[in-house]
Amino acid sequence: MGREQWKKILVGSAGNMVEWFDWFVYASFATYFAGAFFPDGNPTAQLMNTAGIFAVGFFMRPVGGWLLGRVGDRKGRKAALTLTVTLMSASAVLIAIAPTYAVAGYGGAVVLLIARLLQGLSVGGEYAASATYLTEASDPSRRGFASSFQYVSMTAGQIVGLGLQIVLQRTLSDDALHSWGWRIPFVVGALGAAIIFYLRRNMLETDVYEESADDAGADRKGTLTALWAHRREAFLVMALTMGGTVAYYTYTTYLTKYLSNSAGLSKETATLVSFCALIVFACIQPLAGRLSDRIGRRPLLITFAVGSTFLTVPIMTMLKHAGSFWPALGLALLALVVVTGYTSINACVKAELFPTGIRALGVALPYAIANALFGGTAEYVALWFKDAGVESGFYWYVAGCAAVSLIVYLTMRETRDIDLNRVAAAGPETTRRATEAV
Repeated sequence: MGREQWKKILVGSAGNMVEWFDWFVYASFATYFAGAFFPDGNPTAQLMNTAGIFAVGFFMRPVGGWLLGRVGDRKGRKAALTLTVTLMSASAVLIAIAPTYAVAGYGGAVVLLIARLLQGLSVGGEYAASATYLTEASDPSRRGFASSFQYVSMTAGQIVGLGLQIVLQRTLSDDALHSWGWRIPFVVGALGAAIIFYLRRNMLETDVYEESADDAGADRKGTLTALWAHRREAFLVMALTMGGTVAYYTYTTYLTKYLSNSAGLSKETATLVSFCALIVFACIQPLAGRLSDRIGRRPLLITFAVGSTFLTVPIMTMLKHAGSFWPALGLALLALVVVTGYTSINACVKAELFPTGIRALGVALPYAIANALFGGTAEYVALWFKDAGVESGFYWYVAGCAAVSLIVYLTMRETRDIDLNRVAAAGPETTRRATEAV
């Protein structure tokens, strides 16, 4: 890839990192601020209330996917990416200044809810705009490698969030963290979003999108009517996302809580396990993405689904009894290596299914719906099983979702050799024949 392409990828990734820093910081700091917005009581119940608001953000993602996906297809990827980071900055500011239950009763929880709704709108469009931008901006023979940086940047955002949490845990008392220290990451996120807003205002549009600007049927770009013409591909996106998103959120956003709330590790040890595991996870994404450019996307997806279907129950069971840092880290790494088969390439696989005029919306809306149903609720489902006294039921739930996606991976066509420029001007039947031809 040339210097220009690298610039597009790096700028797109940097913005994605800040977006997901703000998104994941909510989950990683929830153990500290859960009691600030709800009455004193059962700590698990407080976490469930906080997780419920976390899930609500996911249910706004389909709305954000529709609105911002439409912007991305009609106004360009740059316009959509700039708007997403603006919304995310606003949501971070709201959380940073939200009043506690002691000050405003449930008013603080309402502010928290509004902020999560804005985050849901933002991330609902961010994923698709970023996936589309990274896929279109790369060399055709390196799309897997380039698109893998989406999860590198997403994970980097979480690593920065966990790193900041570790620093705060070592510099502030536990009382200070529960009282006001949890607000610090949201201030940092708002400042970071402001910087990325400036960078994205000056980013370059992708060549694939610019070449399609004068295509016939411009009035149908980014519309639900156009998406319906590609409904087969849209349902495919939902099905192949199901297992991947549940597994990803289980071993990233929920892992720290699981290790501290179920496995009995201290919050500091649980955070350090997640931090170290995610660093390795981020480093192997480009390697897996590059491998997919050589052998195809399906082998990696199938490997993930087989591993997640048969290893989730033993991994989660052993994690609960890990007892210390090193066994927990080893098991977390094993789980994340398996998940890499999905995370490293799912962005380009979905983008490769659609023509340019509907690509952003085609990725955004079905992916957001799948995330609302499965990814956003994963943590809440896990806590529900725990509160009901059958925590192992969640392990089987994750394995079952992966099994459903495995069926999809085994029957879907390979997308590695799709020509985005040819698909750009293609109708749904041509797109389908191109997909079936590779």
